[in-house]
Amino acid sequence: MARIQPISKETADSATAQLLDTVKKKMGMVPNLVATMANSPAVANAYLGFSQQLATGSLTPRLREQIALAVGEENSCDYCLAAHTALGKGAGLSESETCDARKAEPKDDAERVALEFAQKIVKDRGNVSDDDIRQVRVAGYTDEEISEIVANVALNIFTNYFNHVAGTEVDFPAAPAMSSC
Repeated sequence: MARIQPISKETADSATAQLLDTVKKKMGMVPNLVATMANSPAVANAYLGFSQQLATGSLTPRLREQIALAVGEENSCDYCLAAHTALGKGAGLSESETCDARKAEPKDDAERVALEFAQKIVKDRGNVSDDDIRQVRVAGYTDEEISEIVANVALNIFTNYFNHVAGTEVDFPAAPAMSSC
C-alpha cells in the first residue's frame, strides 16, 4: 500500500502537470515511481535528469538495465525489479537474461564482472578494494565506464530506497520470482 500517494495530472499544478506530460510522451505512461516523486518536482526532476544524463554515457542500455536489476535484487525492490525486467526486455534482454542479471550471473564474462562489482558497491556501501577495481579494469572497463557503473548503482539505490519509503504501487508486470529464475 502506498504511503506516499502519486500525483495525478488532474490535481497537479501546471509545472508538475507539464513534467508528467513530458514523461508520458517519452514513455507512453507515467510510472508510479515518477508520479510519486512528483510530490516534489525537485525530486522528480533530479531523478529524471540523472537518468537522462546517464543514458548519454558510454554504458549500453543493456548493461544499465542489468545493473538496475542487480541492484534492485540486492535491495529487494519489487518495484524496480518489475520495471527493469520490462525495460530490460526493451533493451534486448530475454527473461532468462533478466534473471541472470539479478543474480549477477550473465553468460558474458565482462557483464558478470560489472554486475558483481555493482552488487559489491551496494553490499560494501561503496568501500571497494583496489583488487575490485583491478578486476573491473582487467575485464576491459575504462575509468569512464567504472565511473558510470558507480553512478548507475547510486541512481538505482535512490529509486530502490524511494520505493521502499513511499510504498510505490507496482504498475509493471511483476518480475519472476527468484525461485523460477
